This record gives sequence, C-alpha cells and structure tokens, in this order.
Amino acid sequence: MFTADNMRYLLELSRTGRLADAAKRLGVDHTTVSRRITRLEKDTGTRLFDRGVSGWQLTEAGRRLVPHAEAVESAVLAALDETSSLGGLTGTVRIITPDGFGSFVLVPGLAALRSEHPDLFTELVTSTTHDLLTGRDFDIAVTLERPSPRSVVVRKLAEYDLRLYASRRYLDTHDPITSLEDLRHHTLIWYVDAFLDVEPLRILDALIPDFQAQIQTNNIAGHYQAVKHGVGIAPLPSYIGALDEDLVPVLRDVIAHRTYWLVVPRELTRLARVKAITEALYSIVDGNPELRGAAG
Repeated sequence: MFTADNMRYLLELSRTGRLADAAKRLGVDHTTVSRRITRLEKDTGTRLFDRGVSGWQLTEAGRRLVPHAEAVESAVLAALDETSSLGGLTGTVRIITPDGFGSFVLVPGLAALRSEHPDLFTELVTSTTHDLLTGRDFDIAVTLERPSPRSVVVRKLAEYDLRLYASRRYLDTHDPITSLEDLRHHTLIWYVDAFLDVEPLRILDALIPDFQAQIQTNNIAGHYQAVKHGVGIAPLPSYIGALDEDLVPVLRDVIAHRTYWLVVPRELTRLARVKAITEALYSIVDGNPELRGAAG
C-alpha cells in the first residue's frame, strides 16, 4: 500500500544520491532505504531511480514525484513547528554563507535576534566553494552564485562592491600604483587558486590576466589581516575595507559589483524559525551602510 512515509526515503536519496548517505540522514541502515525505494516503485508501478556507479539518479517519473514528496515533508515540518513554537521560537537553524558575509556581516548583527528569540539557536557554517549547497545540510544559505530554483526558493539578499585595498603603511613604503599593470610589481593577496571555483570571485583573473597572487589563503579574514598588516594588496568587500580607517582603496575606479542570494529549501519556507532568521538577515543588510538591500 502506498504510504507517505516512503516519500521521505525518495527525498533523501534524491538529495544525496547514495544509499549510505541517505540512510545516515534518516537514521536507518542502507538496506532499509533500498527496501523502501523498492516498495515505492512497486506502489507507483514505475522505476524512480537509475542505479549507476556514480550513485542513484532520479528517472523522469522520480523527478515528477519529488515536488509531491516535498509538499508532504513541508506540511509535516510546519505542523511540528506550529506546536513546538507555541511558547516562543526554539530549535536550531543552520546557515551556510560565504566567509566574508558570515564573519563580517552576519555574526556582528546577531545581537537583536538573540534578544528577541533567546531559545533559538543558530549554526553558522562559512565557506566559499561552488558546491556550498551540496548535500542540502542547511536551512538557509547565502550564496554568490544564483542556484537553480528546482527545489529551493531563491531571493536577492544584497549587492556589494569589491575594491582593491592596501594599508597606508604599505602605500607609503612601496612604488605608486596608477594602473592595473603596476600591480604586477606589488604583492597581491587572494584565495588559493586550487580552491577557488566560484566565478564571481575570479576578480584577479579578470583584472590581471596570467598573474598569480603571491599570498593565497582560503578565507577572507586572512586577506583582511594581511592587508591590514601591510603585507600587500587584496580585493576586499567594501563592508570590510571601507570601515577600517587604516585601509585605502587602490585604483578607485576599479570596482566589481557582486550579489548575495538568499536560498531556502522549498519545504522549509513555512517554518517560523526560518522566517525569523530570514527577516533578521534582511534587517542586518538594511543596517549596513556598505550593502545595498534587495530593493536598493
């Protein structure tokens, strides 16, 4: 007999692509996942997954079933959320963001949220990679690339500027910079090339072709500290560079405009705690002078 419970197994296997990973998320063994999928395929009378060496991939019939499975999951989560939040918002919301936004914008802006919802916990995971959303282990994500809206709701969160910054001490002790070509004679700081797969951050490739940053680190806090201590020059979001009086924009007409996108799995959009964090994010953006909000 067809049961909605088996739809959970369809969802998790479609998200992970592997029996072992789906089983771990569901808290069962992999044979249970396989058995439930087989049962669902018998109930629907069609094959829902193709099994291959690279994992389990949804068939066309399976893809048509996913939105209905998400609707069931969303309704169950919303019902649980309604009963558990009667005395105020509780639980945990996991947020994934690029490292700059998470460390320099989101974390400093969480005080108001904590005051309003003291029993609501926030997990913040920062990363700047193309596969930021792989595995769907998040409730809210902030991304630099706009993802496909197939199973998520995507809204513009903010726009910001990337500029080249150096410390006053560095500029006072090094050759003047009047053009992009002059940068080839200076120390540049940026992400580790091998880990940089986010197209909006390939700013140095566009500005100075065939030139490699001499100092590379995988997080923006490292870029900022290196610039602040006079190591060299780095592209920094203006919400970092413009707020530090020791830093000076280099080549003021060189500006890269970038966008942050707010991403929420479709089945979680009705949850009160997710709505609260989403509202807090927009409020934090509106209060930052170096960010342009969705309507800005």
